[in-house]
Amino acid sequence: MANSYLNRTPGAQTTAGRKTWTYSVWLKRSELGTSQNFLWANQDGTNYERYMFDTNDRIYMAGVASGSTAWEMTSTRKFRDTSAFYHIVIVRDTTQGTAANRLKLYVNGTQETVFGTNTPPAQDYTGFINSTNQHNIGRGASSEYFSGYMSHAAFVDSAALTPTSFGETNTATNIWKFKSPGGITWGTNGFHLKFENSGAMGTDSSGNSNTFTVNGNLIQSIDTPSNNYCTLNPNDVVKQSGGIYKPTFSNANLTMSSPDNANRQTFGTIAPETGKWYWEFKVDVANTTGHRLGIFFSNDKTHSGSYYYGTNAFYIHQNGEIYYNGSSTTYMSSYTAGDIVSVALDITNGHIYFSKNGGANDSTWADGSGNNNQAFPGTSVNTKLSASWPSAGTPIQPFFDVYGTGDVQSINFGNGYFGTTAISSAGSNGNGSLFEYDVPSGYYALNTKNLNTYG
Repeated sequence: MANSYLNRTPGAQTTAGRKTWTYSVWLKRSELGTSQNFLWANQDGTNYERYMFDTNDRIYMAGVASGSTAWEMTSTRKFRDTSAFYHIVIVRDTTQGTAANRLKLYVNGTQETVFGTNTPPAQDYTGFINSTNQHNIGRGASSEYFSGYMSHAAFVDSAALTPTSFGETNTATNIWKFKSPGGITWGTNGFHLKFENSGAMGTDSSGNSNTFTVNGNLIQSIDTPSNNYCTLNPNDVVKQSGGIYKPTFSNANLTMSSPDNANRQTFGTIAPETGKWYWEFKVDVANTTGHRLGIFFSNDKTHSGSYYYGTNAFYIHQNGEIYYNGSSTTYMSSYTAGDIVSVALDITNGHIYFSKNGGANDSTWADGSGNNNQAFPGTSVNTKLSASWPSAGTPIQPFFDVYGTGDVQSINFGNGYFGTTAISSAGSNGNGSLFEYDVPSGYYALNTKNLNTYG
């Protein structure tokens, strides 16, 4: 949602509705360390109310009247997980005599009770949420955009509900999961944004027709709380001799770039231990020949020297050579800007394959000869290198590297986008995921549904 947001100005208000309401939203963060509003309303520049992540990745909630802070609360806990959705529920009922009951914050079904700054609203405080002033979802007054994924934003007018109206605990995994809200009396200004209509992302599904206006370029994603997809992980980067060299991340952690001539590496957020998996990699800008991609299978993410990671990785270099433990050999033709490399990872049988600009039915998988002229499966990387596969039960992560100022690459884990650009054609065998090329039979996208079924 970076640099995009939704807005609406309610046409009616009640005193009771400004005192009592519930807001529920599912958020998957992509950028950390910046101020990001996920709910905001204002009368003018000195009278407003906001709910946001602050620069320390805490949840900050505040009301400002005539330029002075009327109330504010800041969580002690920091929310820095970029691999999964947070379910945030804010419940306000300022009619309560007990101060601690006037504003409640729940994350993944559990109430936050410890706050660094803790000045709750005064009794019968009316604020600006649910007023006839502009309301923004995903932005402050003019900046502080939310960056990441958003799902099922819901507002209940004049009722203080609990998180169980919108989520529940999976009894098998003990993990909080999405539940479709049912039987809710939404109230006059209540809304439920499911983001189901790609052409009208602000459509209200509550029955109230309280539809929001879309500003900027909101991109619909199949990455949802019910099926969480792998992304690049800005919290998981490589430490090299001389320090930590972190890539620049963008497009909801599906694009990475290099700000200088140091190698910049990161990994995927999902690390399966078994099964067969597929993803795609696109070179957006190639200023050097230093791109690398493959898999990594160790907790030790430090390196030095010209051959990265020793026995901890298989990867293919932009020149078409594959590398493992200081050894390299030609595997396929080189790739450059505009090329798409497909990866097929067979953990069950201990193999990994690459192709360029093709898929299983296009007969363009690499056969280990340096060409892309072999129908899948071709010759596996580890076979070509006569290398040992990691032991059973070892988590295996997708691995990516850029080198050179301005080098940019984007990853499609099945969302159907390279960065903000949709795939030009949909291959077959995606099983609900959207890839440019055909997915080999029996291989799956890295998401939680597939991991639970095939991992």
